[in-house]
Amino acid sequence: GIRKKKFKKGILICGTGIGMAIMANRYKEVRAANCHEIYTARLAREHNDANVLTLGARVVAPELAIKIVETFLKTPFSSKVYRHKKRVLKLSSGCDKINIDL
Repeated sequence: GIRKKKFKKGILICGTGIGMAIMANRYKEVRAANCHEIYTARLAREHNDANVLTLGARVVAPELAIKIVETFLKTPFSSKVYRHKKRVLKLSSGCDKINIDL
């Protein structure tokens, strides 16, 4: 999937999205964000270059979930902002993460 560059982004759904985010973030090159409104979906992409969106089916209404997914997929990472690039490098370095494809 994401680690082998077959996909650029992923979406995981469970009851709250929390467990999926915790598990997904154990994998190298995955930056998962649990979003439950449009604002966090946008900032997850812009500021943290999140490449996996997790959603909670029990806590997000279907109509809102669609808007969150659309926002997540269309929002680019603001790579020209130094503090955002630096943050992503910190998130990706020095971590003991699982080294298999997700």
